[in-house]
Amino acid sequence: MKVFAIRDEEAQETKDLAYLIYYEREKRFYIELPDDADFWETPLILSSFAKRGIKTVNAYWSKIWVQQRIVPPDRQNLGQILKDNGLKEYDEFELLMLADGRCAQDSYYLTEVSEKVLLNAFELRYQKRVEDVVPLTDCQLLVFFRDGMIHKCDVKALVGNNRQFAPVIKNREIFCTVEVQTGGYGVCWGENLNIPDSVLYESSQAIPLTDMDLRQYIYHRVIDTTEATGLLNCSRQNIEDLVRRGKLHPVKITHKIKLFLKSEIRQRLWK
Repeated sequence: MKVFAIRDEEAQETKDLAYLIYYEREKRFYIELPDDADFWETPLILSSFAKRGIKTVNAYWSKIWVQQRIVPPDRQNLGQILKDNGLKEYDEFELLMLADGRCAQDSYYLTEVSEKVLLNAFELRYQKRVEDVVPLTDCQLLVFFRDGMIHKCDVKALVGNNRQFAPVIKNREIFCTVEVQTGGYGVCWGENLNIPDSVLYESSQAIPLTDMDLRQYIYHRVIDTTEATGLLNCSRQNIEDLVRRGKLHPVKITHKIKLFLKSEIRQRLWK
């Protein structure tokens, strides 16, 4: 991850007006605005977010801001431009860095800063980023946040009548493909369907558990096949047979292991 302060060359004093974050592997941009952002000072496009009190600019609009500062991909002599600048292919980040984010339309520029600057400035904001997500039944999500809180989120209620989410709501298989967005900025289904972290945090039901509580539960209550054979004093073949006959129900199966709830294994001893 690279972090850049967005500054204005014509300003009387050096001031960080916003921060551009770039995730190199995913090639994704995000922009963070200070809590006291002045929309008169904030760069165009980003100022509309400042007016509405939105401090985190999503990946789509952050990318639009970047694209307005570089050569467009449909430029007629693009090949020669890339060659003249030592680039083998069109790369938005590399093109942005050629002039430190400057463009002819304004006086804003980028200067790289430490990640600690960003974390110190937005410590509370970053504590509410998404750490993990688990799909539940009835279009519910179990969302884990960096501050240790766990929320239960009703996706139907969060997306309302947004028809773009219809496939997610109606198809369980698609719903279960939910992932954490790059940087923890929310959850997503593919590139275009996402729910921001702020919406998930503030419009959902907090569960009186912490991430550490759940980790302890998994540590003490989930066991593998080897541990199951020890508790039941049987062979792995016996365990496999119980699974085939529907007498045991693994909570997770991979090509190498099966995981079980310890309580279900213990209950076999009662029969």
